Order: sequence, then structure tokens, then C-alpha cells
Amino acid sequence: MLKAGDFAVLAAGTAAVAALAWWAWLAPSALADTALVRAAGKVVHSVPLNRAQILVVSGPLGPTRIEIAPGRARVQADPSPRQLCVRQGWLVRAGDAALCLPNQVSLELRGRQSPYDTLGY
Repeated sequence: MLKAGDFAVLAAGTAAVAALAWWAWLAPSALADTALVRAAGKVVHSVPLNRAQILVVSGPLGPTRIEIAPGRARVQADPSPRQLCVRQGWLVRAGDAALCLPNQVSLELRGRQSPYDTLGY
């Protein structure tokens, strides 16, 4: 049988998990404010995520369409055969990335604070 103290421990644990989830996923420092688009390893666009727009980036296989919406971005269409970067969906957090490797195009989101020290890919 559960007692009053057991319910208090469960409530405190639930509150702690909810607070940590908010801090890790929804805190303003985790949100992105800039989209960085690369083609063949070179930065071709660096745009803020404050207004809607469509970017078209040329790659060896053809054009890649990147959709920017307020606070998020995604690869809308890509000529790559497996469509892995399109399946990534909307990116919203700083550090999120969609890589269209056969077409040599990438989309990376940046924010005020980087979620990692270094990254190599």
C-alpha cells in the first residue's frame, strides 16, 4: 500500500523530470536563431530564423530546396535517392543538422549557445 510519503516522493520526482526536460529541450538558450547552409563544404547562406523564406542551393545532383519558417528550418526537397535529409523534418534546436550527403548540401541551426564543444562530420 502506498502512503502519503510515497505520493510526495512520486510528485517530487515527476516535478524534477518535468523541470529537467524543459531545461534541456525548451529553454531559450537551446533554441536556434540562425540557419547555416553549406554546399560542397562552403557556406552559401547564413540567414536568421525570424521570417519565412525558401532557399534553393545547387549541388552535383541538382537543386535542394530549404524552407525557413520563424524559429525553424527544414530541407523541403532534395534530389538525393534516399531522401534522408528531407525525412529529418523541422529542425528547431541549436546544433540540429540535416545532411544531404549525395548532393553535398547541409543545413545546420545555430543559436546563442552551442550545445557541444566541437563536432566533426
